[in-house]
Amino acid sequence: MKIASFIHDGRSSYGVVGDDTVSDAGAVLGHRYADLRSLLNSGEGLAELASLRDAPALNVQQVQWLPVIPNPDKVLCVGLNYLKHIIETGREVPKHPTLFTRFASAQVGHDQPLILPKASTAFDFEGELAIVIGKAGRHISKANALVHIAGYSLFNDGSIRDWQKHTLQFTAGKNFVGSGSFGPWLVTTDEIADINSLTLETRLNGTVVQREGLDDLLFKIPDLIEYISTFTELLPGDVIATGTPGGVGAFRTPPLWMKPGDVVEVEVEGIGTLKNTVNAE
Repeated sequence: MKIASFIHDGRSSYGVVGDDTVSDAGAVLGHRYADLRSLLNSGEGLAELASLRDAPALNVQQVQWLPVIPNPDKVLCVGLNYLKHIIETGREVPKHPTLFTRFASAQVGHDQPLILPKASTAFDFEGELAIVIGKAGRHISKANALVHIAGYSLFNDGSIRDWQKHTLQFTAGKNFVGSGSFGPWLVTTDEIADINSLTLETRLNGTVVQREGLDDLLFKIPDLIEYISTFTELLPGDVIATGTPGGVGAFRTPPLWMKPGDVVEVEVEGIGTLKNTVNAE
């Protein structure tokens, strides 16, 4: 299934995405599951969603896409997780995952504008694969990690590079309001035979700026889940953005920054394409 969160007629909802339609499952299940995070937390919600037949069908042109999980307990992002990106930064290969967090307010949905803040012009793209947790767990082993995943999505970890470099901590440069995006939907794990066989591509105004196989991840998905769940409990709806490949704008000569009017796309075959324009604050 492809599952999305959206707004229709001023009401937040969620549902299953088809070719040109999305079911308004929230209109039927909303009294029990207020949002997609609640549905994932129920344990039985995905099965109910898959068997739902009486939800109104909406044309995708009628909805405003939200981040797949609009209200996650936590969004954890991984830095320096592709070898080519590590090389272009000039850093040493890390022994442990490099982690930072993003606030829910720092991300928008598919087809919604990314916001270039007034405080900077150094607005960079970072196309990434995101995983959404479907089963809670602490001290999860690598062998059991995949059982805890509800599905896969896409992430643009839009970065305000000068603010990111103010200190050794990434927080400020990664959390300007509306600077990143998450979507367009969640693809359940049963739809993806081997996530490591897929390729991630980022395009800026139609030009490919990043392209790398997901098998190039330094810390694979089970590694990340095992490591993260050692220090915090992973909860349904939690998001892990797995890192970006080489080719980011900051390390090009001259640097390539996103600017108002630009269109940026992140695509993984089998999952979809996350597309956003760029607006000035």
